[in-house]
Amino acid sequence: MRVWKWIGLAGILAGVATGAAVARDERERRHYEPSEVRDRLHARHDEAVARQATEGDASD
Repeated sequence: MRVWKWIGLAGILAGVATGAAVARDERERRHYEPSEVRDRLHARHDEAVARQATEGDASD
């Protein structure tokens, strides 16, 4: 029975740690202006398209 208590405690601690990480990421995300988010998304899209194009060329 003691093992189950430790497993339950570990599960609770994992949930708390996950919640803290999500809250931290949310705070960081909210510091961006909408134009900054848009620019970053466009840059990531351009990188993905370029990467896909180079992978497509390599498979030919």
